[in-house]
Formats: sequence, C-alpha cells, structure tokens
Amino acid sequence: MKIPDFISPVVAWRVWQWDTSGLKSLNGEAWLSQKPLQAGCRVHTARLSHDAPEFNCTCGIHASKSLAYLRRTQFWQYGSVHGEVSLWGSVVEHEQGFRAEFAYPKAFYLSSDILPVTLKEIEARMRCLTGYGCDISIAADGSAIPLWRKGSGFATDGLDFLMSRGQEWYARRKDECTLKAGGRIAVLGRGIAVVNRVDGEHVHAVLWNRGGLRIRRREIAWDTRNMRWEAIPHACADMPTLSS
Repeated sequence: MKIPDFISPVVAWRVWQWDTSGLKSLNGEAWLSQKPLQAGCRVHTARLSHDAPEFNCTCGIHASKSLAYLRRTQFWQYGSVHGEVSLWGSVVEHEQGFRAEFAYPKAFYLSSDILPVTLKEIEARMRCLTGYGCDISIAADGSAIPLWRKGSGFATDGLDFLMSRGQEWYARRKDECTLKAGGRIAVLGRGIAVVNRVDGEHVHAVLWNRGGLRIRRREIAWDTRNMRWEAIPHACADMPTLSS
C-alpha cells in the first residue's frame, strides 16, 4: 500500500516534555525551534533500515486526531505541555491518529499548574517556547486563554489571568505564614503544638492536649521545605495551664 505524501500539513494533537533544557518528545527526542523534526526508524537494525514512516512498522512522528482521544491515552500523564502539531511528507493514517515523516509545532497549550507564579519566572521559562513562533495559550477551566501571539507577543488576557492567580497565591501564602489561633507549630523533638493565642512577645499553645507552652515569637520560624512553623525546645517554657 502506498503511503500518502502530504504537501499541505495535517493538523493533529500531541504532548511534549518541557523543562529548562527545551521541548522534547516523551522518548527524549529534541524538538528544535525553526527546524522541522524528521522521523527515523529505531525499530529495525541498520541492515534492515527503511524510511519512516513505514506502513508495517511503528516508526514515524505520532500524533492524535483529537484532543479528547489524546487525553484518554497513557501519554497524557507524562507530558507537561500539549498542543497542535503540523504533519507532512509521508503520513500513515490510523483510526485515532497519524504517523508522519515531518512535524513542527503549530500551537501550545499550557496548564496553569505548570507555570511559575511570578511574571519574571514565566517569561524566562517561556523563552524556549516563543522561539517556535507558535501561538501559546493557557488551558484553564475548560477554556484557552491567549498568553502569547506570534507577531504581537504577550496577550493582555493571559497576563491578567496570571497576575490574578499570582495575587491569590500570595494571599494564601501570607495567610499560611501568619501565626494565629488554631495554627500548628512543630516543636522539634516534642511534637505538634496548637496555638491558643498570640501576644506581642509570646505564643501560647497546647502540646498534645496535655500541657501548655509559652514560646518566644522570635524563636519561631517558617520552614519553607516542610511548609510549617517550627520551634526548638529551648525556646519553649512549660506552663501548668493556658490563660485564655
């Protein structure tokens, strides 16, 4: 059977890995900006090599016909960015997808969960993606919010969304990092104390519902790795009872 040779690109869907080293297929194949990816066969030996894609092989650049089907595959969970891809050259069509000779990204969709909080970090992280000259959107709540557009750069809608998300994140962090009644303090070597009240110099807390502690505020620190308040034992004075 003759494999169709497409001059006009076929548009399909796929996922990629995306980190500081750039954009890659799930098998580690690098996708370079401004340069189409050309398929090769890794299945057969050099003696039996053939051009990819071969109809009776699994070689070629894989892509799904629909985003809905791609979401149902095992590949979805391993990708950090998804999007549309243009396929051309020799293309083998399957029931739910394609295998192609050449491919290049057409559009990227980023989950808001994988983007950093600050706009400076986002801009640094996106440099490799903007180099492909593709439109970039944020996938959030079932919609696509424009983030970067070829020829015009960052889009207002996307920046507004990220700024709002950043403000919400900082508000949550500020609340988490504020000592108040009901909060928890890990007293190293002794256990978790529950804050009863906070005054100017001390925090009054209950340890394991048994005894009261008075802890010097300046000796309590927020541990960013464990995401909790911590205090060392010598900063705590045992109290027979807690004043209300």
